[in-house]
Amino acid sequence: MLPPRDPDQRLKARGTDSRPEGRFEAQRRERVHDGWDIPEESTLLRTEVVTERPRSIITRNTSPDISFDRSINPYRGCEHGCVYCYARPSHSYLGLSPGLDFETKITAKPDAPELLARELARPSYKPAPIALGTNTDPYQPIEAKLAIMPGILRVLRDWNHPVTLVTRGQTVLRDLDLWAEMAAKDQAMVGISVTTLDADLSRAMEPRAPAPATRLKMIRELARAGVPVRVMVAPIIPVLTEPEIEAIMTAARDAGATTASMIPLRLPFEVAPFFRDWLERHRPGMAAHIMNRVQAMRGGRDNDPRFGHRFKGEGVEAQLALQRFRLVRRRLGYAEGSPALDCTRFGAPPTAGDQLSLF
Repeated sequence: MLPPRDPDQRLKARGTDSRPEGRFEAQRRERVHDGWDIPEESTLLRTEVVTERPRSIITRNTSPDISFDRSINPYRGCEHGCVYCYARPSHSYLGLSPGLDFETKITAKPDAPELLARELARPSYKPAPIALGTNTDPYQPIEAKLAIMPGILRVLRDWNHPVTLVTRGQTVLRDLDLWAEMAAKDQAMVGISVTTLDADLSRAMEPRAPAPATRLKMIRELARAGVPVRVMVAPIIPVLTEPEIEAIMTAARDAGATTASMIPLRLPFEVAPFFRDWLERHRPGMAAHIMNRVQAMRGGRDNDPRFGHRFKGEGVEAQLALQRFRLVRRRLGYAEGSPALDCTRFGAPPTAGDQLSLF
């Protein structure tokens, strides 16, 4: 059960409306009326950004069901506010709520380009594609102001280092020249997440993310610039967005996407209560049916965290969705795998005074 909404805070375009403590907190707070009838002045809840100065920026992973072994996340938290976001529980590690805090208390890492250049320069470093946007979106709204991503991309470009991106933020088009320059050397690929083509549903579930039409425009502009684009039909929510699999893939193909992927809805840790609460507020008549179908893909639970299962699901529901996806992928002419990125050109950028190569 989620705590009640704070009546003294006004919310505008937020995915959740409560601030439960994270699962690591030893104490819980409960709002209690003090008996006074004096009305409190309400305030609009705004986004706060704090700066983090980490000692390293490349995160390593050894997960057997993830296709990359290193990633960069310039931000913690995400203002897009997608109610189903699997990254929400990560705010619990910071002593913050995975609810409203995740959407309104953003941590930025402005030193990311300098840290990246330092790590790439280590003699022991071996190149492999770096994944951007694996936890929270690097092109979320605050990026338009802070502009951390252009610095990261310039470092990767100068070192001829391959990179992939997952985003739904339209600020990616600001850096289109950098993405196109790297794509021309087979060193970049962008994945655009399209959950639904229904603008009203998107606004309710992903309140500060770009509208579906804008995401299709992003695909179109990236593809026109020569950047390989993968449409990510994710998350697939039974009953709610699952009927749109074919329509999303058709629209994305027409916009220029060349590869596609899908992931059934994941509800780890605190995400499940938030999603259940959202269903009761926005789709009360469908809530029980949707959750029954979700559990049918997750072994009778809200979530199945096992390697090999968390990104695919199991049972008839999951198999039918995967079969539909594969059939429409083949019919529309999508490539089955992503293009390989070139790691062979990796090397330190020239500096003033360096001797030029003869060939």
